[in-house]
Amino acid sequence: MCERGDNGELFNTAQVFSPAGRLVAWYRKIFPWRPYEPFDPGEEFVVFDIPDTGRVGFSICYDAWFPEVARHLAWLGADLILNPVQTTTRDRAQELVLARANAIVNQVFVASVNTAGPAGFGRSLIVGPEGDVLTESPDAGPATVESTVDFAEVARVRREGTAGYNRMWAQFAENDVPLALPLYEGRIDPGRWRPRGGAQ
Repeated sequence: MCERGDNGELFNTAQVFSPAGRLVAWYRKIFPWRPYEPFDPGEEFVVFDIPDTGRVGFSICYDAWFPEVARHLAWLGADLILNPVQTTTRDRAQELVLARANAIVNQVFVASVNTAGPAGFGRSLIVGPEGDVLTESPDAGPATVESTVDFAEVARVRREGTAGYNRMWAQFAENDVPLALPLYEGRIDPGRWRPRGGAQ
């Protein structure tokens, strides 16, 4: 939805409601597609819990092109990143690669749900935490994308490693020194590396 902020800002906002109709969470897109979108950037990474199921993180469309978003959502404990998309341009093929890459490098499920034709290019998909495409819609008209998602797979992949090998959330040892991040004028602190909740 298009949301007007308290100070006149204009946000591209996604909302989630409970089955009872209660507003559970909302997310303001951090990376508007400039110069084409008139929106102001949001300032907060958002996750929400589905009781007795798992945690979901929000990103919107162009956010998927920025690895910082998916990494932060995974670090906040997301088992699934929900990425609603309105791609009407020919770069949908690249977005499909990004959905798989974000799933692999963060060991999370990713659901990239695009606008169908004739306005968009469709090809919505759900990706598993090892990058496998669980389901994908055609690139034509309206379609339903459906898959059974077991959030316990996230903990299993992090515990056993992607393809049984790669456990990047266990990369750092406790005595490793923080790694400077000049781009962010900050650092990676090994003591804060592991995601909240879930197995590593």
